[in-house]
Amino acid sequence: MTIPTAFDGAAVPPSAHLAAQPPARLVIASRESRLAMWQAEHVQAALRRLYPACDVQILGMTTRGDQILDRTLSKVGGKGLFVKELENALAEGRADLAVHSLKDVPMVLPEGFLLSTILEREDPRDALVAAAGATLDSLDALPPGAVVGTSSLRREAMIRARYPHLQVNSLRGNLDTRLGKLDRGDYAAIILAAAGLKRLGLGHRISALIDEDTSLPAAGQGALGIEISASRAELAHWLAPLHHTASAHAVEAERMVSRLLGGSCEVPIAAFARWDADGATLRMRARVSTPDGARVLEAHVEGAPRDTLAAEAMGRQVGEALVAQGAQAIVDALTTAGERSDGAAGAGRGPTDSSSPLA
Repeated sequence: MTIPTAFDGAAVPPSAHLAAQPPARLVIASRESRLAMWQAEHVQAALRRLYPACDVQILGMTTRGDQILDRTLSKVGGKGLFVKELENALAEGRADLAVHSLKDVPMVLPEGFLLSTILEREDPRDALVAAAGATLDSLDALPPGAVVGTSSLRREAMIRARYPHLQVNSLRGNLDTRLGKLDRGDYAAIILAAAGLKRLGLGHRISALIDEDTSLPAAGQGALGIEISASRAELAHWLAPLHHTASAHAVEAERMVSRLLGGSCEVPIAAFARWDADGATLRMRARVSTPDGARVLEAHVEGAPRDTLAAEAMGRQVGEALVAQGAQAIVDALTTAGERSDGAAGAGRGPTDSSSPLA
């Protein structure tokens, strides 16, 4: 069996090949939100199919990110708040693995952890959601002054750049809370990740899927990743059958763009790579914007990566092209401004799409 190279440049140790015996018990650390539990249960079911004799359990927990709902994530430390408690459970031996939506995972993990596995990607696009019973084909159909809800700076920048006549308001809370706010009239529409809605059987709430030209997805959007302790070589071996190489190479390229730029929750960065239908060519695009949408930089590249290093090289090429256009100045200015604001922290570690994991 081929052991996948772990994300973020850390290779799975060769000793992983020696793990011949399947595990007797595995514990998955998960947030207790409905979507997070779906993701954990999805991995739980896959592991039970692989190892029928293995007792696979889920350890649910509430994170600081779940508790802070009155401020945007970019002001309280970024989405690292959603993974810290899960990493503590791994470090303390209370759990063996943690399942994450990859767009919510910091671009640089703490020492001692690695993303060993990525599952096959769901729909990576953003979804436009209208109130129950309403019909809405696109943002173009909204009248001037209509309120659109999102807590993602990336999406906010897109709306402000393309639809300056619309009003953008922050949107926090779990998925049911967000839909409830929409249905009671707080917003004319909201934007969420299509993958989360589809996974929870709420695809019928999607009024329209927003094409990638209009709203380029965040790095890792639609993909699930498994985080483990870097010392657990045998665990990486057991998880290897869940690894989807094509999805992994796309996400590795995307994450490298954000890592190279040092992006954080204060910076609207989008990065998305898609394989051609024949699986021969990976086409990648990335954007850096100012939050008001007044300036939008874009770069693209195509290639045929067959390993992690080649995929990351594609991401680095796109990132360097953005830097040549002035992206680093935007990132640095926004990161500095974020660090000065109340409660901002972890600018080097946070993801680059400041919506919560349910978005």
